[in-house]
Amino acid sequence: PSSRRAPSTRCCLDAKPGGLREETSGSAAGDGAAVIGATVPTGFEVTAAAEVQEKLGSASRISRDRGKIYFEVPARCLPEVHRLRSVDNLFVVVQEFKDYQFKETKEDALKDLEGLVKKLPWTDPLRIWELNNSLKKKKTKRKKQNLQRTEKDDKAVGGQEDCAPNTEGAEPAAGQSAEEMQGEASQNEEDDNEQSEANSELHASSGAETKAGDDSKAEGDDRKDEGDAKVLKFRVTCNRAGDKHSFTSNEAARDFGGAVQEHFQWKADMTNFDVEVLLNIHNNEVVVGIALTEESLHRRNITHFGPTTLRSTLAYGMLRLCDPQPTDIIIDPMCGTGAIPIEGAMEWPGCYHIAGDNNPQAVKRAASNICSLLKKNENKESSASLGVPLDIVQWDICNLPLRTGSVDVIVTDMPFGKRIGSRKKNWDLYPACLMEMGRICTPGTGRAVLLTQDKKCFAKALSRLGHIWRKNHTVWVNVGGLHAAVYLLKRTWERVEEKRSFW
Repeated sequence: PSSRRAPSTRCCLDAKPGGLREETSGSAAGDGAAVIGATVPTGFEVTAAAEVQEKLGSASRISRDRGKIYFEVPARCLPEVHRLRSVDNLFVVVQEFKDYQFKETKEDALKDLEGLVKKLPWTDPLRIWELNNSLKKKKTKRKKQNLQRTEKDDKAVGGQEDCAPNTEGAEPAAGQSAEEMQGEASQNEEDDNEQSEANSELHASSGAETKAGDDSKAEGDDRKDEGDAKVLKFRVTCNRAGDKHSFTSNEAARDFGGAVQEHFQWKADMTNFDVEVLLNIHNNEVVVGIALTEESLHRRNITHFGPTTLRSTLAYGMLRLCDPQPTDIIIDPMCGTGAIPIEGAMEWPGCYHIAGDNNPQAVKRAASNICSLLKKNENKESSASLGVPLDIVQWDICNLPLRTGSVDVIVTDMPFGKRIGSRKKNWDLYPACLMEMGRICTPGTGRAVLLTQDKKCFAKALSRLGHIWRKNHTVWVNVGGLHAAVYLLKRTWERVEEKRSFW
């Protein structure tokens, strides 16, 4: 197209398979910064911003649209961005409009969105997408090699390991970017390789021509003819909030997608797509982006799911609220599938984590998830296998086999009374839980972070036990469409009556 663009940059299809050719009149932005958008659990935007500042050294801006933050990082830091623990999905921002003036009629508004496509600065965001794609494919290749090596080792050993029955649950799929891009303390060698690859990719893409993922195209399952040009497949996803728009999300995605297709000559595909273009509209705020994650990062630790599995990103936010310190003993007395203690053991290995549940099936799932994590730790270059400071126990939440005052931190997801338990049972369960938690928690310094949707019942139970627990902070969150609350409680100095001996 001959449309004018500022600063006179343009992306179009290359004649070579899978390529994007970039024509620029200015300097290449290979070493430049990228504005990254991240979706996070609602209510934990400040927590996510603090993590970005701590790990990447970048200040974040919290969006007016709840559950999103934006920050700027050098393109070479993409691997580190994917290792953030508090973000669900990532995208690179093409352009943001803080006060977009929509036309009054539906036809004019949609036509205006169509015309926006040609004016957007696509070049640098598409380069970031290419870099992200190439890193993801290389990481997948390394993981396949590690899995093959592990399978050979297992055959040599003869399957004598405790966690051998769960190996099928630990094996990641080839396209699972959530686990592929996850960071662990034991991944230093692999992370260094990833960082050097990011730098080399940046230098390789700073010329006039950039090839988008030649390696991935060589491995592509849907390649029809090697001599023909590979046309990228795409889809547009529109997330809209606000009641003053004359159009629906589907209409915006359809018309905006049509303009994207005409501009780039890409092929629309709603399921098997290469590029996902995001159109986020919140009242008069419009953000256009390109997705960097295929699957939400919150699925990183769990291979065996239960009826109410907690998101790993939400588990991280809850743990961070209680500010774990080295040597702290942290327990989750109602652990379910183990999302909270597993996240805690990976991010705070200097603490000792204990997971427990009264349901034997839940304990089995949690144990399987822990075994999958251990198996994943074995798929490393180093011969030494790293364990995790985590144990799993079956117990009764109202009669815990722990000494009085022996626990520093309690973090748990309490029964909502919907899928598990009932609202009626919660009226007896919540006071008994809080009393037993108060007994095992260290007076004066102990703290608890508790998630529940049954806020009325919890408030009543807490008022009855105000001499043991003091509410310090409340975070309002959205859990699967339910309006829930995370309560940060501080243990008072009040002593709790000793329990009778268990033995």
